[in-house]
Amino acid sequence: MQLSTQDLDILLAEPSDVQRKIIRQKLKAEDVHQVAEAASLQQAISAIRQHRPDAIASALHFADGTALELLQQLKTEPATADIPFLLVSSETRKEQLEAFKQSGVIAILPKPFDAEQLGKALNAAIDYISPSELELDLFDVQDVRVLIVDDSRLARNHIRRVLQNLGMQHISEADDGKAAMEFMQQQLVDLVVTDYNMPEVNGEELTRFIREHSTLSHIPILMVTSEANDAHLANIAQSGINALCDKPFEPAAVKELLYRILGQD
Repeated sequence: MQLSTQDLDILLAEPSDVQRKIIRQKLKAEDVHQVAEAASLQQAISAIRQHRPDAIASALHFADGTALELLQQLKTEPATADIPFLLVSSETRKEQLEAFKQSGVIAILPKPFDAEQLGKALNAAIDYISPSELELDLFDVQDVRVLIVDDSRLARNHIRRVLQNLGMQHISEADDGKAAMEFMQQQLVDLVVTDYNMPEVNGEELTRFIREHSTLSHIPILMVTSEANDAHLANIAQSGINALCDKPFEPAAVKELLYRILGQD
């Protein structure tokens, strides 16, 4: 059964008393009533160990550390690695947010955020915890053979979880474009989900290789990128990919893109 916002149990990690009250009120307006609070990194870690929340909404900076430290610690422990993580921050610099995007956050909410932005983030968390199989016209989603290509292990884990929630069972991984090229010459693949920024062979170069290779050129390609430059995105979009998805890798957006790629007549 699909979860709703009323079912969510959220840990709100925020050092400011005022901000915690504001965010709690906004969560309440979205029917989220089960909210625990933490004012520091250590309080958050302690709260998570005592009671595993469904999702974590965290500020970026604390007196005793950062949200990235919290996220990285959660990702190293199997019991907490798959908790949806929502970053709430006024930070807009790409280089400061890149590490979060590569680490598999479910959403990045600006400060201040509106009801639509919060609702979208909460729905992404629900989609992440509550699987909903993709229904395709042409074949069974469980038979789709997917290759995930990303140099970030955490990003690959996040993408794998989202795809598994959509019903995909045959998922392989490559940690860069060169490894993906070698894999695809040995194994059959129905879909490639690739990052753009990778060492040695990037996503655009991998796409060119696939499109120029007669036995591979038909394979749909979903490119995932954290690039914010519109001109650069336009170049990527013209490189031969079938769809382009931003990081964070949001389940609802991915589902729509995959339906368009794989479900069309």
